Amino acid sequence: MTARENTTLKKETIVSKLLLILGLSILLATEGYFGYQLHQLSDQQQEIKEDYSNINNISSGLFSVEQWRDKVSAIVSHQIRDFTLSPKQKKDLQKEIEQIILALIDKAEALINKPKKTLDGKIKKFVVKTFVNTDDFREKAPSFAKTIIAKVYNPTNKKQLSKMAMSKFDDLERAEYLDSAVAATKAATDKVYQKYHASSADELNNKLISSLSRIKTATYNYSFGMLGCIVIVLGLWWIFRKRTDLHAPLFIMSLMFAFILLFIGLTASMIEVDARIKALDFMLLGEHVVFENQVLFFQSKSILDVVKVLIAQPAADSVLVGALILVFSILFPIMKLSATGIHLLSKKNIAQNKIIRYFAFESGKWSMADVIVIAILMVYIGLNGLLDSQLRSLNIKSDDLNVITTNNTALQPGFIIFISFVLYGLILSTILKFISPHESH
Repeated sequence: MTARENTTLKKETIVSKLLLILGLSILLATEGYFGYQLHQLSDQQQEIKEDYSNINNISSGLFSVEQWRDKVSAIVSHQIRDFTLSPKQKKDLQKEIEQIILALIDKAEALINKPKKTLDGKIKKFVVKTFVNTDDFREKAPSFAKTIIAKVYNPTNKKQLSKMAMSKFDDLERAEYLDSAVAATKAATDKVYQKYHASSADELNNKLISSLSRIKTATYNYSFGMLGCIVIVLGLWWIFRKRTDLHAPLFIMSLMFAFILLFIGLTASMIEVDARIKALDFMLLGEHVVFENQVLFFQSKSILDVVKVLIAQPAADSVLVGALILVFSILFPIMKLSATGIHLLSKKNIAQNKIIRYFAFESGKWSMADVIVIAILMVYIGLNGLLDSQLRSLNIKSDDLNVITTNNTALQPGFIIFISFVLYGLILSTILKFISPHESH
C-alpha cells in the first residue's frame, strides 16, 4: 500500500470514527432525555400515589370518625325528612298517643283531687273543679292525638326535627376538632386539596387517577424508547463487527449508554405494593353506606430507596444488608463499567493491572446486580401471591354486606431498565473479550 493510499485510509478511518461518535452522541442524548423524563415521571408518579394513598387511607376513611359522622348524619337527616307511616301504623300510633293523653289527664285529675292544706291550694282546687270538665278532655283525646300526628308530619316541623337531630352531629364535629391529631390530619388533607386545586374528594380522586393513567403510559413509552436506543447500539456492533478500527470508540460510547441504564435503573421506582379495599357496602337504617378505594398499604421503592431505608435503620443487621446491596449491586457495577473502559483504552501495563483486570473480567461473580433482579422478581411473585390470598379472604358478598378487595402490586419501569442494564452489561463483557488488544483470543 502506498503512502498516499495509507493517508487516504487514515482519513477515512478518522471520518468514520467522527461520524460514528456524532451519531452515537445524538442517540446517547436521546436515551438521556428518555431516561431523564422516565426518572422525573417516576418521582411524580410516586408522589401522586402517596398523596392518593394518604387521602384514601383506611384510617382516613373506614376508620375515620369524621367519615362516619358525615355518612350517618346524611342518612339520619334523610330518614327524618322522608319519614312516613303506613295507614295501619298511623292508626296504632294515634291510639298510643290517645292513651298517653288519657294517662296525663288522669294524673292531672289525681293531683287536683289531692287534699289541700293551704288556703291557696284549696282556692285553686275549687276553681279547677268548677270551671274545668276533665270528661270533655277525655272525649277530645282522639282529636288531640290526630292533631299531634298532623303537626309532626308538617314539613316545617319535620325540618325542625331534622335540625335538632343534626345538632348532635354538629356537637360531635366541634368536639372532634378539639383533638390536635384530628386537626393536623385535616390540615394535611386541606393542603393536598389545595395542591391539586380540588374542592371535594371525588374531584381530587378523579384528577389523581387521570394523572396516574397519563404518567403510566408515558413512563412505559420512555422505557421502550431507552431500550430501542440499546437495540440500535447492539445493531451497530453487528454491522461493524469486522471494522476493528471502530471497535474502541463504539465500545466507549456503549459504556455511556450502560451508565444511563444503571442510573435510571437504580433511581426509578422498581416495585410497588398496593393493597386496598375497592368497595365496602353495607345497609344502615335501610340505606347503603359505601366506602370506596380504601388503601390498606402502599409502598413504592427504587433500589436506592431500599438501600437508604436499610442503612437508616438502628438494627445492625439491616445496616449490614443495606451496605452489602450498596457495594455489590451499585458500586461493583459502576467499577466494572469503568474498568472495562480503562482496560480497552489504556496501555498494556495499565490494562493488565490486577485491579483493572479483576473489575473488568472477574468482578461479575461478585456483582449482585443480577441477583437483585432475581430477588426482586421472586419477592414480587411471592408477595403478590400472599396479598392475593389474604385479600381474597376479606371478600364478602351477602345481602347486608359486600366487600371487594384489589391487589394493585406491580413491577415498575425501573425494573425493566435495571434488568436491561444487567443483560446489556453481560453482552458488553463478552464483546470486550473479543475486541481487547490486551487479551489472547
